[in-house]
Amino acid sequence: MTDDEALPHFVSDEIWDPAAKLVPSAAQLRYARASQWRLVWWRFRRHRLAVLSAFVLTILYLSILVSEILAPYALDTRHSDFIHAPPQRLHFFRDGAFVGPFVYGFDYRLDMDNLQRIYTEDPAKPEPLRFFCRGEAYRFWGLATGHRHLVCPAEGGTLFLLGTDRLGRDMLSRLIYGTRVSLSIGLLGVALSFALGITIGGFAGYYGGWVDSLSQRVIEIIRSFPELPLWMALSAALPVTWSPLLVYFGITLILGLLDWTGHARAVRSKFLALREEDFVQAARLMGASPARIVFRHMLPSFASHLIASATLAIPSMILGETALSFLGLGLRAPIASWGVLLNEALNINVVVLYPWLLLPVLPVLVTVLAFNFLGDGLRDAADPYQ
Repeated sequence: MTDDEALPHFVSDEIWDPAAKLVPSAAQLRYARASQWRLVWWRFRRHRLAVLSAFVLTILYLSILVSEILAPYALDTRHSDFIHAPPQRLHFFRDGAFVGPFVYGFDYRLDMDNLQRIYTEDPAKPEPLRFFCRGEAYRFWGLATGHRHLVCPAEGGTLFLLGTDRLGRDMLSRLIYGTRVSLSIGLLGVALSFALGITIGGFAGYYGGWVDSLSQRVIEIIRSFPELPLWMALSAALPVTWSPLLVYFGITLILGLLDWTGHARAVRSKFLALREEDFVQAARLMGASPARIVFRHMLPSFASHLIASATLAIPSMILGETALSFLGLGLRAPIASWGVLLNEALNINVVVLYPWLLLPVLPVLVTVLAFNFLGDGLRDAADPYQ
């Protein structure tokens, strides 16, 4: 490029005033005035996979509030004429016309060579689904009797969208009831482990000295045992005479008591760095008690990190309960959970003949992945200034 072809140079005629202040834009003011939690929310919204996972988990946890209404049948309703019935396919069109959701009734015969029931759909027996209908009676949360269901089979018909088990019980209904148990045990277990971890790790990091040394030795002893065998040993020690409710709380207690060590160490490391900060020293000089300094000043400073850690810890609780129940060492019938349902598929020969018994593994995978994606999004959003 020659001098004649040089780009034109524009010079402003305005006088520059070094004392003049730059006026921030509305967006800059909104960002500068936002609270920490609002900044975390703005950053979290950009993680679309985490937002989708939060939506899925919200739907799952809301469903456990109305499990009785969502399930077509009661938990232990048996259909002796439909043992190990395969899933019924959902149809919407009949003879080329839209007639709404319906299923075809089953006909079955007994295969004497393999001693197996062979089920076939009968196109002459369409069974339309009923919605917001009156169906089997149930005890809503064990408190009140109800009859209303979201969906019901046709009068005199059946509705087995996920098939039935060896006792003729509807797998979909049992899966819906099992969701309440498996998801709630994860929340209760994490709540217990976080309460222990925050309390023990917080005071160990705040005081140091013999308090820190004692807590660290206890943590090292607990973590020296293999986790799964220790879970199995403690679960097997639960008395067989306990009621299902006591077993439920016993498994929750075992999962919570063995998972707090990692949270305690994370909180301790944070407190070792925070206890020398100016705001902690100022609170101590003003006469604040150690408990107030720990729970009022130090914990909120990294609460977003604790929330992200909690979302990543819940899947391990759910997998722990599922594994113990699958092995017959956790929850037991008549209570239903995802692990108890998968215990039906413990025999590989049964899985080959009735593969739909493995369907309870799908909600386990979806829930664990959703919690992991949600935890990743919260962890990235926990420090909005990065």
